[in-house]
Amino acid sequence: MSHSQSTPSQPDSSVATIQLLLRSKEKNLGGFSVRRSFPNPSVKHIGPWVFFDHMGPVSFPAGEGVNVRPHPHINMATVTYLLDGEMLHQDSIGNIQKICPQDLNLMVAGSGIVHSERQSTQVKSRSHSIHGLQLWLALPEKDEETDPAFYHYAADQLPALNIDGVLVRVLMGTAYGVSSPVKTFSPTLYIEARLSAGQSLTLPNATMRGLYVLQGELRSDDVHITQHTMALLGANGNVVISAERDSQIVLIGGDDLGPRYLDWNFVSSRQERLDQARQQWIDRQFPDIPSDNQEYIPYPSAKR
Repeated sequence: MSHSQSTPSQPDSSVATIQLLLRSKEKNLGGFSVRRSFPNPSVKHIGPWVFFDHMGPVSFPAGEGVNVRPHPHINMATVTYLLDGEMLHQDSIGNIQKICPQDLNLMVAGSGIVHSERQSTQVKSRSHSIHGLQLWLALPEKDEETDPAFYHYAADQLPALNIDGVLVRVLMGTAYGVSSPVKTFSPTLYIEARLSAGQSLTLPNATMRGLYVLQGELRSDDVHITQHTMALLGANGNVVISAERDSQIVLIGGDDLGPRYLDWNFVSSRQERLDQARQQWIDRQFPDIPSDNQEYIPYPSAKR
């Protein structure tokens, strides 16, 4: 999706407690809003994750819907996970993929890719809703210029567990003794869990971790974590969360890959690479999407 500019820094992850609570900020993407937890002035990344958007839940009348025109990315990967609704991914390497609830899509931008995020005519012919997450994942420097690629993982390919009554899905990485099949480039963690009121869950370890409450309210170490809040956790160490009411959460984390620079939809370890990509997009030197090449999002003029 189309987003904004930031500069690098990193949070301290030296203690195994809740270090910081981040309230997400609403951002309008044209026709609908998302809740963005980071990057922000306090937190630029959590492990390899450099961007966290919570989309919806939002309802659309017939004839309307998500309509994000073609736009570019470099040197990173997008990770899209739907909780409700349906989206249509199209990209410049020829992929056309419907995304359904609990599917996960990994788009590796690498040396450069263009994609659009829309909804089909069939979906928009009736009233409908959308709810999901889109995260951006930094690539290790050695992989930043890899060939662009796209991977689709259907819901039944992702491990689902019942841990003392708590429903957990391991979306990326390894947790609770199982590993997701989703491709990773560095130690990466991404899980979803649903807790009924009164249930508790011990969170898996990672070098850096962030806990986001999609809905509900949690408690950990006498700290209350409310809906749409990201809790920045410390380094490896036992963190137990308890649900004050029925709750749904995601936990992200992994190893720190070092600073990354962000400019609009571009992410890189090198500022000069962002400058190059920006000019390439302005000069229309990125490839078109074969199935969706009639329009595109210009580089924001205010940034020139």
